[in-house]
Amino acid sequence: MKQLRDQLEALAAVSGFPLFGIATARNSDAFGHLRSWIEQGYHGTMHYLADRLDAYQHPSSVLEGCRSVVMLGMPYASHPDTRKRKCLLQPPNPEQVSAPISSAVPLDADFSDARIGNYAMGEVDYHDFIRHQLNTMIEELSGAAAGSRWRGVVDTAPLLERDYARLAGLGWIGKNTLLLNREWGSYFFLAALLTDLELPPDEPTATDHCGSCTACLDVCPTDAFVEPHVLNASRCISYLTIEYRGSIDPSLRQSMGNWIFGCDLCQIVCPWNRKRIEEYLPEFEPVAADEKNSLRHWLSLDDETFRKHYRKTPFWRTKLRGMQRNALIAAGNMVRTDLLDLIDLHTNNEDPVVSETAIWARQQISERSAAPGKFSNDYNSDR
Repeated sequence: MKQLRDQLEALAAVSGFPLFGIATARNSDAFGHLRSWIEQGYHGTMHYLADRLDAYQHPSSVLEGCRSVVMLGMPYASHPDTRKRKCLLQPPNPEQVSAPISSAVPLDADFSDARIGNYAMGEVDYHDFIRHQLNTMIEELSGAAAGSRWRGVVDTAPLLERDYARLAGLGWIGKNTLLLNREWGSYFFLAALLTDLELPPDEPTATDHCGSCTACLDVCPTDAFVEPHVLNASRCISYLTIEYRGSIDPSLRQSMGNWIFGCDLCQIVCPWNRKRIEEYLPEFEPVAADEKNSLRHWLSLDDETFRKHYRKTPFWRTKLRGMQRNALIAAGNMVRTDLLDLIDLHTNNEDPVVSETAIWARQQISERSAAPGKFSNDYNSDR
């Protein structure tokens, strides 16, 4: 089996997965936490998590007879604000940080339009791309181990990937609930290969290297972290802009700033991301940034154009109505008087969520324009 393991690791590397480790298939250590998290309602409207809760307990629910979980990590480009901070600051030793670092450098000082989670800035939807890579690996592995069964998983099956990644030695769970790796930070996708073969496992990551740093908790503008390692997803900007389909609570809108798809704030301020290896496949090189970061672009799109340009990208999950809802909130927060023509147009949008949000944005711009000193407009800076 060692020979197969070595072949697996080499195959993973050439397939774009420099992070590699193996865990024995067993009941997940995080299952109890997941159950409690759902019971407290922190999953928001992601009802599919509760509907198939029991399936998360053991990998056999994904592949019957599963005995090993091969965990893989594929890096993508870090958010430009992270790279900016890397240039401006001498990274501290994260294990010795005793105070928040989030006020050291203004976030997004050079960006005056929209902001997007950097995983969506490449040319592909990572689900499709990684699934193709996994299927290619499985074809070769099936030939190398006749009679073995494999299944590739990327983010959609009932598998607690971060827990098995920790068990496989890929890293530790940070206070922002993301998996952190000493070399690669947190800007990487997790994927898994499940097999009925018993492969030699790696040693679990036993040490948490976050120290006393709370930068990720302190920077969150919507106070989505209940405590370290506990995220109330219903307040998370990534959840609100991607997963949530309804009208966003007005009490949260101003805190969303100009994020219109995802949010990288808790990754941007992480010391481990300022010293990460900045290597990734060309498919995840940011493209068309001028369009993707343009509120006017999103507010001007029609359904046909959106389908043509974004059918095979992460934005398709949110749909045009979601992207325009998010763009309207950002326009209101940024007092974008230059977009009033489009905002007024959307007040008559056939989608009630979009039209309500447009009316809100129009009101925000009117009030802030009339009394600019009365309102705080600091969403581009650390809290």
